[in-house]
Formats: sequence, structure tokens, C-alpha cells
Amino acid sequence: MSQTNDRTENEQPAAPTESVHRDYVLDVRIVELTTGDDTVYRFEAPHHAGLEFEDAETAELYADVYFDVNGFEEAGTGERGVPPEIIQAGRDTLVGYFLTQPSVDVEWVASYYGEKPEKIQRYANRVRKRATKIREGVAERNVG
Repeated sequence: MSQTNDRTENEQPAAPTESVHRDYVLDVRIVELTTGDDTVYRFEAPHHAGLEFEDAETAELYADVYFDVNGFEEAGTGERGVPPEIIQAGRDTLVGYFLTQPSVDVEWVASYYGEKPEKIQRYANRVRKRATKIREGVAERNVG
């Protein structure tokens, strides 16, 4: 039985194109990877295995959580685990982290905590604001 394929036998799949979506201090960045019609956003930081996200906003929130806790490593936490740095940081940081996970949205987190979605958004916004202040402080000190 033969299969029909749009590519010829010698044709290779298109190589992804890479561009920096957002560049942060301390060698942290989000890279946009596009292959054909598909685009993903990869979070990159020193000593951190890069993760890919379907949209830029989620990747940016992940970066904000990263800065909010002064970095973390997910390796070794297991498929459903949460890095200890995030748990220790408090509810708003944990909410921000949850919102970056696959198949998790504001309504799920609101239900989990027994809160209204608006409060969950406020938690995430606190993380964003703290991360912005941290990055500004690093830039002012010319650390990264």
C-alpha cells in the first residue's frame, strides 16, 4: 500500500526560522521559531532547558515567573511537579506558573483556588510587575 505525500522523496522539510522575540537581561530571551505556518516561542536562559510555548504571551509570563523567583530549573521536578522556588514564592507566583502550563487557563486556576478569574488575573499581573522591576534594577546596575 503506498502513501501519498506532498513532498517529493528528495525534498527536505523546511528548516525553522529563528528570531529573537524578546531579549531580557542576564542572557534570558524568548526566541520565535517558525516552520511553515507553525510558530512557537522558546524560552531560553542559562542553566535552564528551553521550553516552547504556543503563544508569545504565555512565554513572556513564564519569563516573568523566572525573574520573580530569581531563576529556577524544572529538570527533576517530574511531569506534574512544580519547582520548589515557585512554591516558596507564594500564591501569585504559583498562579503565574500554573498559567504557563499546557491545558491550563484562567478559569481552571480560578476553579482550583475557588477564586474569580479577575483575581487570578490580578495575581498574574503582580508577577509581571515585580519581574519588570527586577529587570529594571538589573539594567540600572549594569549587571546583565
